Amino acid sequence: MTELISDELPTKRQTPFDPPAEVTEIREKARISRLKFADGHLGWLVTGHHQVREVLGSPKFTNDPSKHHMLDVRFQGEAPPERRKVEPGMFLSQDPPDHTRLRKMLQGQFTVRRMNQLSEWIGTIVDDQLKHLRSFDGRADLVKEFALPVPSLVICAMLGVDYEERHRFQEDTAKLLSLESTFQEAMDAMGRIQAFMRELVARKKETPGDDMISDLIATGEPTDEEAANMALLLLLAGHETTANMLGIGTFTLLQHPEQLKVLRDEPEIVDNAVEELMRYLSIIHFGPVRTATDDVEIDGHLIKAGDTVLMHVPAANRDPEKFPGNPEELDLRRPANGHVAFGHGIHQCLGQQLARIEMRIGFSKLFQEFPDLRLDVAPQDVPLRTDMGIYGVHSLPVAWSS
Repeated sequence: MTELISDELPTKRQTPFDPPAEVTEIREKARISRLKFADGHLGWLVTGHHQVREVLGSPKFTNDPSKHHMLDVRFQGEAPPERRKVEPGMFLSQDPPDHTRLRKMLQGQFTVRRMNQLSEWIGTIVDDQLKHLRSFDGRADLVKEFALPVPSLVICAMLGVDYEERHRFQEDTAKLLSLESTFQEAMDAMGRIQAFMRELVARKKETPGDDMISDLIATGEPTDEEAANMALLLLLAGHETTANMLGIGTFTLLQHPEQLKVLRDEPEIVDNAVEELMRYLSIIHFGPVRTATDDVEIDGHLIKAGDTVLMHVPAANRDPEKFPGNPEELDLRRPANGHVAFGHGIHQCLGQQLARIEMRIGFSKLFQEFPDLRLDVAPQDVPLRTDMGIYGVHSLPVAWSS
């Protein structure tokens, strides 16, 4: 069987909610294919669900970005390996044993039991933000007034960050995630966020509070630099991903009124609805990336040590071998467990239970409080985050009967 050679990764979406049609075609021809990277490296593109899980679960791959070949031509030559070196505490990009040591310090904060204990508190935050939304008398931007504030308020409170200081990280987060930023602009934004987090750690050492950073420092395990970078990862992941899911998830439901009716008529399925929305939307354009540290065979393909592998989560989450019954369609009753929107293996999202609770409460209460919520612009006029590393909508103008 001849392997498909993909010279360039298709990134243009034909619809707001679907991965590029060309990637779907690639998956249907071969769930693992060759892909040429920006530096000419002939690596691999993985689009099948089973194959993505196999790579993410294998200890024969590294997540160290200095080992990866670059896919983005903008960064080629700007980001040599020495400038992509992983800083202390950035456990998302580290391998065991450092990854294991750092993640273990945080796991107790994100257990299912602990997250469930926070449900009532999160519900209060959602209620307060819905009251704020209603104060706009019939029309507002759902992203600005609801989808972004809810997870931002939650993660700021959990980390002990003053919500009034959010401008110090939200603007730079946007620059960091922008696909239009140069490498230097992204690094400058990262530097400012790191400086903010170092200040925060210093304040918590001086005056501890009832928050996650204070608890982390109190263990005496991480260095100050590790604590600052660990908190930075939690802060970025804790508001950007959930905010975008709340925004584009609402857009999706408003564009699928029959599925919104299912959610309203059967509120008990909200947990499954969240999983299906995660599967269906998969709010990254592509990724994650791994590089083989040893020769390894995946699905009959020999991936050699040094080969960089790009996985395509949106395509994998639409794989009919895993999700039969037309996975291209949104079906809130579909058993969607097993999707890889939160990743898989040792790097599976640490805060996934928190994100689930925020989405479950957020979607449920939003449509209960605003039963006639509707778009206030034509669907084609909703600004999509095609220019950002995390997909979603920049804004979502909505209206309702006062």
